[in-house]
Amino acid sequence: MGHMAERKDISVQAEKAVLAAVLDPAPWAAKGPGYDPLAELRALAEAAGALVVDELIQHRAHPVAGTFIGRGKVDELAMMVQAHEAQVVIFENDLSPSQIRNIEEIVKVKILDRSELILDIFASRARTHEAKLQVELAQLEYTYPRLAGMWTHLERIGAGAGVGTRGPGETQIETDRRIVQNRKAELRREIERIQSRKRREVDKRNTDFFTVGLVGYTNAGKSTLFNTLTGESVFAENLLFATLDTRTRRWDLGGGDSVMLSDTVGFVKNLPHHLVASFRATLEESIHSDLLLIVLDVSDPQAEAHLATVDTVLKEIDAVDQPRLLLLNKIDRVEDNTHLLLIQQAHPNAIPISAARGTGLDKLVAAVREAQRGGMVDLTLRVPMREGKALHMIENRAKVHDRQYDTDYVLLKLTIGQRQLDQLRATGARFEIVESA
Repeated sequence: MGHMAERKDISVQAEKAVLAAVLDPAPWAAKGPGYDPLAELRALAEAAGALVVDELIQHRAHPVAGTFIGRGKVDELAMMVQAHEAQVVIFENDLSPSQIRNIEEIVKVKILDRSELILDIFASRARTHEAKLQVELAQLEYTYPRLAGMWTHLERIGAGAGVGTRGPGETQIETDRRIVQNRKAELRREIERIQSRKRREVDKRNTDFFTVGLVGYTNAGKSTLFNTLTGESVFAENLLFATLDTRTRRWDLGGGDSVMLSDTVGFVKNLPHHLVASFRATLEESIHSDLLLIVLDVSDPQAEAHLATVDTVLKEIDAVDQPRLLLLNKIDRVEDNTHLLLIQQAHPNAIPISAARGTGLDKLVAAVREAQRGGMVDLTLRVPMREGKALHMIENRAKVHDRQYDTDYVLLKLTIGQRQLDQLRATGARFEIVESA
């Protein structure tokens, strides 16, 4: 299907890649001498399986309309590709279909932009049915507004050929658009069906347990921390987007206390909005958690920028109301102690940890336990026997010291966190506080 068919092959697995970017000189200069503008794109390319062999940056306030970078830089790019026998050029920026096509005609290899690269990574990482559906929807969301520019056969007909020859091309574009729209609707229905089931599971879990969500920049060490805290063996590798699917397990805090801990997909800057929308179901655990643990890799020089990215994505998915706890991870890998001290000064309530070595996890457990309890109170509650949901919640969220039953009620002497008591009230359950300490 013309250029549209060609763009399906965006994989860069085992290909030599040249990176390219157009950067506005003013904000770039403000980053300071140690700033590496292609660090994340390089990591993304490597995560997709490409071998980065060279890089090209052009500083200009506005890109060139036809080729994004200037013609001289396009020629320089072509020479780089030829010298290294590269198979792909990956742009830090998002390009239009016509810009991609124009550069490809000169450079003679495949051109990808940032969004296509991220979509390729997500497609290669998707394991579950839900993740695959979400990736396909994101790809279609990306493709749909670009369909007209992807149709190279219109150019073969000729721009000045007249109305009689434009009609078939326009009809084919409309056919493609209808196919894409129908498939998008089908995917949304299937994803919504999965989401509805997941929401019921999340609601039940939130009623029964205190829930904690792990969020952070991709490759910050979330999955390693998840494994350490829960004793699980979730896949954890030094790759961007190593984990796409949310995993939830019980985390035993000790002393009879436990919470449900969820690990989900990592964030990057400028995450394509259609990808955020498609993966909203995967991020639902974060939206509905009682507490968010934000994992930050403090060994990375761009740690503060990564933290800003996490905050931006959380706002995009409406995860703004929960209490948050910042974890300064990978302290064992920090080479510049001044860098760590500056971050600690900026975030005095953050907890320094090493997920890999287990350092600082005792403080993390204490902080989560305090958040779970929210101030403990000793009570005796009189709960009707018919309030099965409330009784189940009390047994799971409070420490019950004594139970006395009569025909219609049970008297429970217990210690419960103020937060749990408030959540019990929010369920609408009928109960009476007989006495409190």
